[in-house]
Amino acid sequence: MKILGAILAGGQSRRFGSDKALAEYEGRRLIDHVAAALLPQVDGLVVAGRDWPDMETVADLPRPGMGPLAGLAGALDHARRYGYDAVLSSGCDILGLPVDLRPQLGAAPAIVEDLPLVGIWPAAMADQLLHWLGSSDRHSVYAFVDYCGARRIRLQLPLRNINQPSDLV
Repeated sequence: MKILGAILAGGQSRRFGSDKALAEYEGRRLIDHVAAALLPQVDGLVVAGRDWPDMETVADLPRPGMGPLAGLAGALDHARRYGYDAVLSSGCDILGLPVDLRPQLGAAPAIVEDLPLVGIWPAAMADQLLHWLGSSDRHSVYAFVDYCGARRIRLQLPLRNINQPSDLV
């Protein structure tokens, strides 16, 4: 199975107060922590929702400003067009991604129960997500998880979602 890793990084970091992807933890940017955790588990890696130096990027679909699901839609579309079977996704603000995230999640679609941007999604789901985004003004990740029937998985160790600078302490 050929897997594309996708770092969802198109958010505006309103609660954080500055660009979360650039925030440092233990001397490295948050996005670099996520990339380092995903790279050994995937066959390719993209940053979704923004341009990022030294990494391949994909645009939000169907358009920017629709939240993290638009980044996932862009990644799924890219995966489908370039022969990937699935997308392993994470927000750019997650610490503690395990080296065995793929096997812990199992078959796609599945998400980490309390962090739905961390998940595995079949590339064939691109059209379903694009249709859902186009037919609703509500772009809740959990609503889409329920709509598509993704399984919710509890990981062996909890992940850290960085929403405020104090979360880095």
